[in-house]
Amino acid sequence: MFDRTLEKTIKKKINSGKAIVLVGARQVGKTTLIRNLLQEKKFLFLDADDPATRSLLQNPSTEQLRTIIGQHNIVFLDEAQRISGIGLTLKIITDQFKQVQLFVSGSSSFDLGNELNEPLTGRKWEYELFPISWEEYEDKIGVVKSEQQLENRLLYGFYPEVINNQGNEREVLKNLVNSYLYRDILAFSTIRKPEVLEKLVQALALQIGSEVNYNDLCKLVGINKITVQNYIDILEKGYVVFRLNSFSQNIRTEIKQNRKIYFYDNGIRNMVLGNFNPLDLRVDKGALWENFLVSERRKQHLYKDTFTKMYFWRTKQQQEVDLVEETSGQITGFEFKWNTKNYKFPQNFIESYQAKGSVIDRKNFRDFVQI
Repeated sequence: MFDRTLEKTIKKKINSGKAIVLVGARQVGKTTLIRNLLQEKKFLFLDADDPATRSLLQNPSTEQLRTIIGQHNIVFLDEAQRISGIGLTLKIITDQFKQVQLFVSGSSSFDLGNELNEPLTGRKWEYELFPISWEEYEDKIGVVKSEQQLENRLLYGFYPEVINNQGNEREVLKNLVNSYLYRDILAFSTIRKPEVLEKLVQALALQIGSEVNYNDLCKLVGINKITVQNYIDILEKGYVVFRLNSFSQNIRTEIKQNRKIYFYDNGIRNMVLGNFNPLDLRVDKGALWENFLVSERRKQHLYKDTFTKMYFWRTKQQQEVDLVEETSGQITGFEFKWNTKNYKFPQNFIESYQAKGSVIDRKNFRDFVQI
């Protein structure tokens, strides 16, 4: 059991008169986190994976809800995205049953976001949960052991079940990719061609750390640009990948339109490619390192509400900065190197934005991934 960073944040919102909504990919620990918050408390658990539960909660009247809830003051609805029209049902509970603290979890933001945003406007606290963060991992097993496990984490990622099944990581990841990445995303989206999705995910996996050109993806996968954009949007909503846009304010030679795409978890990325070779034998070691650092940094900013915007920067003359952060007007650039070898930060970037620049390597990464 890992102590999750979000737990303290969510605790403060209990009994504030609003629903608490927790979203994220399957198997990142949403149900475990909420159950841990509610330990030693009596609560009504409603599992939307159960067809009977789905039937009960599809368009019930207030009186029917009164019967379902009974004397419970805490209601936990798991996998809410499986219930059609669930937003209006949850609105009735928050409006008509003021004594009830409602917890809701969902495995994607496809339908759940659309279902909840309008009905629950002003009635919910919403949080995103990701695979275990380095900070949570280190807090659990200590600095020395986590450092010893760094290569395994770069290869197999941070899904709780992966971490808890040493020796069986590949089997666990295979099940995750087959059941969640493809089956669930296909079920909860408009994608009709699973083979195209698989090709696209593989193409993106090969390009982490590099700029992604949609036109090149179109030719590679054999679909048009709008479809590529739609599929990538669906992968983002499914918490498989996320995008960084290019940073550009005032330099004429800056690249302004491109984007980079990263995976939320290295293990998922490596499973998509079927490559778990040791780091010393890999040509993509630098890309894995970059994906790990950027995804960990993103977790920290979202968990801790830093209001930081993340970008990358590159000029037409091939000057580049792997990650650019903008926080309250301050610009900071980061370059990622597994081993630092006399790297010089682009002075053009530093001078143009009065920016700070840092190189993150194997020796100093811990401070970077723990804000």
